[in-house]
Order: sequence, then structure tokens, then C-alpha cells
Amino acid sequence: MEIYTGKMARKIIGEGNWEGPTPGLAQGYTQANLVVLPYKYAFDFLLFCQRNPRPCPILEVCERGKYTTTKVASNGDIRRDIPKYRIYEDGNLAREVTSIEDIWQDDFVSFLLGCSFTFESALLKEDIPIRHIEEERNVPMYITNIECAPAGIFSGTMVVSMRPIPRRLVEKAVEITSQFPKVHGAPIHIGNPEGIGIKDITLPDFGDMVTIKDDEVPVFWACGVTPQVAIMRAKPDLVITHAPGHMFITDVRDEELKKDV
Repeated sequence: MEIYTGKMARKIIGEGNWEGPTPGLAQGYTQANLVVLPYKYAFDFLLFCQRNPRPCPILEVCERGKYTTTKVASNGDIRRDIPKYRIYEDGNLAREVTSIEDIWQDDFVSFLLGCSFTFESALLKEDIPIRHIEEERNVPMYITNIECAPAGIFSGTMVVSMRPIPRRLVEKAVEITSQFPKVHGAPIHIGNPEGIGIKDITLPDFGDMVTIKDDEVPVFWACGVTPQVAIMRAKPDLVITHAPGHMFITDVRDEELKKDV
């Protein structure tokens, strides 16, 4: 896969030349989840994120009616710089689209949330394999039985992403990812999927299944798809999100989000 900067990646996406998942695209640049909702729901959602910082770490909020980013990317366009969007109506997934320019509303508020793809470069630098990149698939994601703290109309259970990690490297993976609290941080759970309510690890709720080798342990991180579960439960009349694995790519370098040590 050709390596792009965040700006280059947004350009090819915005021009309609990339519609697939973004893991490994613009490696080293922070990727972000997206939630766009009418102003009347914005405070409740902001509070939901503040009460659940592990799955919903806020990177930037675009004010009412604004669709260009200023903090994480220079003139990033929320309406077209993501490969695939999901449109939820009354809590139901209505359709997926590659642009939201034609349905943009002046009262929309946009939230960009941290994504675990951000710490993958750090894992790769330490020779920790990232299976979904190796197999050119989307990361597997699962709805768990871990309850989020409710806020206003929003509540629900946490979604996690899974990466198979060689048993001897699990401790190192925990150490590395714990340095990135703004993008989910250390794992939520290690091993035993049933312990967090995952009945069949071969059937992810979002994304694609990847190979788990005999010497590997499934490791689970909080995931920015969590708001989509809360949206389906709250049933607001209209919400737009990224399609799982199809992210907004920023100009922020991954290492900029590491905590000071």
C-alpha cells in the first residue's frame, strides 16, 4: 500500500478515489471517528463522551453549521473527506453514502473522536503484528456487555476492537498502547471473549474476522464505534457517523498524542 500524508489521503478520499477502510492508509497520521448530529442533541452527546472517555475521546468539535476542521486538520471537510458514511434515522441504519454534502444542515454539530488505528504504527515499530493490516481487512469490532455511563438520551454498551497479539508480546502491547490515552489507551480486556459478552469471536458485529494463530491471544480495546450503539438505542431522528473502519484522517502525527512520560 502506498503511504500518504493525512492531507494527501483526504484529497484522494474527497475526490472519490478511495472508498475502502482506512487502516494502514497515511500510516503515522492520526485517524478519527465521526459523529454528526443536530444541535438539539449536541449537549447530551458531548456529556456522553465526557463520561465515557475511553471509547469516546474527543479530538475536535466543529461548531454548529461548521463542516471544516481547524484543530486536527487544515481545512478538512467533514462532508466528503471520509470514504463511507452511515445515515441513521430514528435510530435505524437507513443507508451508507460516500458524501454528505447534499444532506448537510446548518444546525449540525460534528464530533471527531480518537481511533485505535492511531497507535498501530507504534505497535508495528516494535514488531507487534497487526493482523487486519496484514490481511488487508477491516478490524473486527464487537458489542460487549460493558455498560457505558448514560448521559441525556444516550446510553448503551461499549464496542471494542480486537487484535490478535502473540502471547509473549501482550505485555509490550499493553505498555505501548497505554501511552495513547487520547485514542483509547490500554486494552479493556485480554483473552476470554465470553468475559465481556462476546459469544462467538468469529462473528464480529462490525468489520471483518481475522486469523487468530495458536500462539496468539485476542486483545480488546475500547472503540469509537460505541456511539453508534448509543444512537441505535436513543433513536434520534437523524445522526451521521463514519462507516466502521472508514475514518477521517488528520494532519496530527500519532506521536503527538502520546502522553508525556
